[in-house]
Amino acid sequence: MPGQDDLEREFDLKWADDAAHKEPSARARMLAARWKENPPGPVPFRADPDRVASPRSSWLSTALVLGCVAAVILLLGYARFRAQY
Repeated sequence: MPGQDDLEREFDLKWADDAAHKEPSARARMLAARWKENPPGPVPFRADPDRVASPRSSWLSTALVLGCVAAVILLLGYARFRAQY
């Protein structure tokens, strides 16, 4: 508001922040209306025990990543060795 000084503007901000009723955002209103007609299903906080990766696949993926890193290191070392001669 162009005609207000800082003290009046600060008062307006405090007054707005202290309001007893705060209107929800447009997204919150849209989701509330949508969920009133078709409520969302429950969503688990943790993954299903059936879908958890087995320890074998965990080790396999770790070995694959470490193998790729070792291959890149060897390839860069070989390229540097070839560049010297």
